[in-house]
Amino acid sequence: MKRTCKKGRCAPAGAVAQRRLDKVAAGASLAGMRVLLFCLFPLAAWTAAAHSTNTAETADRAAGISSASVPAVKGTNDPVEVEFRELMLADDAAMDEVDQWIRENEKFKEHGAGTADEALNARIQRRFAPVRRGYEAFLQQHPNHGRARLAYASFLQESGDEAAALEQMLKAKEVEPGNPAVWNNLANHYGHRSPVTNAFTHYEKAIELDPKEPVYYQNFGTTVFLFRKDAMAHYGLNEQQVFDKALTLYSNAVALDPGNFLLATDVAMTFYGIKPPRFDEAIAAWERARALAADDLQREGVEIHLARTKLQAGRLAEARAHLDHVKREELQELKRRVLRNVEQKENPAPTEAVPPAAAAPPE
Repeated sequence: MKRTCKKGRCAPAGAVAQRRLDKVAAGASLAGMRVLLFCLFPLAAWTAAAHSTNTAETADRAAGISSASVPAVKGTNDPVEVEFRELMLADDAAMDEVDQWIRENEKFKEHGAGTADEALNARIQRRFAPVRRGYEAFLQQHPNHGRARLAYASFLQESGDEAAALEQMLKAKEVEPGNPAVWNNLANHYGHRSPVTNAFTHYEKAIELDPKEPVYYQNFGTTVFLFRKDAMAHYGLNEQQVFDKALTLYSNAVALDPGNFLLATDVAMTFYGIKPPRFDEAIAAWERARALAADDLQREGVEIHLARTKLQAGRLAEARAHLDHVKREELQELKRRVLRNVEQKENPAPTEAVPPAAAAPPE
């Protein structure tokens, strides 16, 4: 399977953090499902700048490490852990190089050049080969190293070998059943590949093992929200109760990580998919996200979302006021799009007159 440049994975500043997030089960593998919402509501594009900081912090917390340059077990010079650290750094270096190749090739293709997909894929697999051999040699020597199996599973997923990745995750579960990251990673897999009910039960176990990790609640909430029918059947709930369950899980995540802008926007984005709309709750969620914005790009992006939500709620003057705050050049097309919708609501097209029904012919 050909490696492709995935959303959130090709930004130079965030590439390593995003992959480390996969390896320690901080939920990055759910990005694909969340993109389903982002594709429907592309105003989320401006949140990409928040990924590198928030995902790195979350990865460190979930893994119990302080940075990519220290051993996975803090405060130890255990040679096994040092070797594991070096293996992960080699993994990250290979992934970064491959991401660079993909970005460069996409640019060349825009100008009618570039490498054929088959040739690029062969080059990628050659670059991955020594890393794969390194993981296999390490695990042959240390078969009960659960975190190494999780890291290898992430690497295999990146390489397109999902069956082998699942095998490694299941082995990690055998050797480290008390590691919540194992359960969360498996839940992510089942959320993508089914059965979804396995995802529910595995997230529940991850939370049971580590109730203080916000990413587990966020992943669980996202899966419940996206697979509502499965959640309704599994938990015996109606659709509105499933929405409430997802929002409660998100609330738990926010309570544990209240300063996370990306999480706050993720929660607010959820309200676009809830029917009937919950405008007051949606507006409150976007206002919380705005309060966490770190710069003008994030803040003005939230203003566009607030404008869109208030447009849908019929609060047109307020929607215009939010758009007035949007000055960034990269947001002007989104601003114009929402503004056109506001203007259409303010000046609806006249309804065409319906001709009277023809009189019935006399008897």
